[in-house]
Amino acid sequence: MEYVTANGATIPAIGLGTWELKGRVCARTVEQALRSGYKLIDTAEVYENEREVGEGIRGSGLKRADVFVTTKIWPDHLAPRELERAAKGSLARLRLSEVDLLLIHWPNPRIPLSETIGALCKMKQVGFARNIGVSNFPVALLDEAVKHASEPLAVNQIEWHPHLDQTKVVEACRRHGMAVTAFSPMARGAVFSEQVMREIAAAHGKSPAQVSLRYIMQAGGIPIPRAARLDLLTENLAVFDFVLSEDEMAAIRGLARPNGRIVTWSGAPKWD
Repeated sequence: MEYVTANGATIPAIGLGTWELKGRVCARTVEQALRSGYKLIDTAEVYENEREVGEGIRGSGLKRADVFVTTKIWPDHLAPRELERAAKGSLARLRLSEVDLLLIHWPNPRIPLSETIGALCKMKQVGFARNIGVSNFPVALLDEAVKHASEPLAVNQIEWHPHLDQTKVVEACRRHGMAVTAFSPMARGAVFSEQVMREIAAAHGKSPAQVSLRYIMQAGGIPIPRAARLDLLTENLAVFDFVLSEDEMAAIRGLARPNGRIVTWSGAPKWD
């Protein structure tokens, strides 16, 4: 496993996303992923699978220090007291004393960002989270969040794949020393049918999925693809043994579409 460092955090370069994984399937998938070499597991309170994620972590037999656990607080719980209550609830369900990364899942314009960020920083200060950050924050809100933070923000987790140009947000994160985690890095399979992806994959003896993940990694992101089958878990992890050329990276960037976004939330501010 390779690692990315950002504002004091050391984060595995690829991880497992667990959105829509439930019950025994979720627990088994997390356990298999960790046994296969994954080090980063991403969940959220709204996924309703934190208990199963915790079961999978314990079932893997790995030491706690060898697993990087991220969870996220839903925007309905961003008032300071509710944020702390939500963080405690996530820890109880995961059966952990702290998470490696605690994120605000989406910004909530109805709650002052200064209050939310202050409460988030407190979660690090009291030891509930080793690192903190945000998710789905556009440039302006990211800049504002950093201004309000008394603790370094390590990550902005965003939708990012070849169909969606996230250059502005990625550059803003770099300016603030933050890492970028990429969810839906394969656009839920939509990029697999692109001729460019198939040709590049064939040239490297890889799959379009692996090319998509490698593209995100070389562009500076940490992809967290979801997979529930052992063969796909293994395939997604086999992305450290090839490098895309500058021409290949440019060709993939050229696949971006104005309507490329696939994940939205009605309560979120408009993206830049």
